[in-house]
Amino acid sequence: MSELVDFTAALKDLGRAPRVTPAVTRAFAILRLIRYQGPLTVRQVASELRLPRSSVHELVHTLTELGALASTADGSGRFTLGLLLHELGSAYLSEVDLAREGHGVAGTVAQACGETVHLAVLDGVEVVYLAKVDSIHAVRMVSAVGRRLPAHCTAVGKALLSGLSDDELARRFGGDDDRLPAMTPRSITSLSALRGVLSEVRALGYSLDDCESNPDIRCVAAPVHEHGGGVVAAMSISVPTTRTGQEWPGALVDLVRGGARELSRRLGHAGDAAAAPAQADLGRLPRGGSTAR
Repeated sequence: MSELVDFTAALKDLGRAPRVTPAVTRAFAILRLIRYQGPLTVRQVASELRLPRSSVHELVHTLTELGALASTADGSGRFTLGLLLHELGSAYLSEVDLAREGHGVAGTVAQACGETVHLAVLDGVEVVYLAKVDSIHAVRMVSAVGRRLPAHCTAVGKALLSGLSDDELARRFGGDDDRLPAMTPRSITSLSALRGVLSEVRALGYSLDDCESNPDIRCVAAPVHEHGGGVVAAMSISVPTTRTGQEWPGALVDLVRGGARELSRRLGHAGDAAAAPAQADLGRLPRGGSTAR
């Protein structure tokens, strides 16, 4: 609900901004209010937004005529979102390019921390890197777009695998007794151990690679959700061990989660606005990523 509060709080200033039409800002405030609170009457909308009831009545009537709102079938006088919004949303999502949008968000995250940022997707039991923004430092992770790695050895892979059910994990990896390939002595080598780690990832909302794919690199990652809620990609920050300390991963957790959440938003995922950390996460770290030292 914090996004709605921020939006409605800005209505007064936005309505006075040059070349901005107050009626349009109020119409969008109504749409967002109903989006977050469900079907509402004109009286309820006017009360929540602190707008004149006559103005709200005209706006709701107009939005209903356009198909952006629709009356509920129970005759209660409440209004819900209309099919026009579904049509517009579907048209937008069909134009979204995951790699392009991901690279843009990864660039913002990399600028905030100064470290290498990756975007990856899951293919079977491997991750494929779709986008990469390099660290500003001379010593950095050597990687490339298109590279594949075992998912269970990487932070992005664990974030992606956390979106699968236990049955799907077993289908992809085999039984608990089957040994998983290791990339370093610290790699996970059994499905039972992987299940335990993924349970923690789901609870925390982020994953770690503690020198499991490269003995000299640590990574922290978070899942990216598509509009339906499924995990469609993962974003990670990779840091050489020489620049990590006892505080690892520190504020990089909030930074990568903020980046993943922003990309999820661009893909149409609403998420839980009330529980989500502030969007300011993306600007929390200074250039150079001091908390990763």
